[in-house]
Amino acid sequence: MEKAPRYLIVDSEALPDVFLKVLDAKRLLHTGQAHSVNEAARLAGISRSAFYKYKGRVRPYDDDAAGRIVTISAMLRDEAGVLSVLIGLLYKSGANILTINQNIPVDGIAPVSITARIDNIRLSLTGLLTALRKVEGVENVEIVSGA
Repeated sequence: MEKAPRYLIVDSEALPDVFLKVLDAKRLLHTGQAHSVNEAARLAGISRSAFYKYKGRVRPYDDDAAGRIVTISAMLRDEAGVLSVLIGLLYKSGANILTINQNIPVDGIAPVSITARIDNIRLSLTGLLTALRKVEGVENVEIVSGA
């Protein structure tokens, strides 16, 4: 049996209400209409535990931004030049890097988050991920948001 795709586009009317309420709570927090998770969850009509369970897994789909900006999460070995090679590969593929956040390495592995505009990449997104995974010192790469 073939592995199911990780991400799906589903009509919101087919989803349980909790997912839409989590999106509402996130919106309330983002706009400042709620000042805490407790308040946002209460206003959205869900429990805090439901909010925390789904907050990182539910995002609105924006037709205009879809495919243009992605956030890539990578786990890199703590070796000189690994991040530089990764960034160089993104540049050569036509990606425009918007932000980079690298945390302090733990057990020789540094988590890195890169957000990039990919309007003009010369590879498919799958091809780009494949190329990034082949970089020496890259332990794992995945898309966490975007296309």
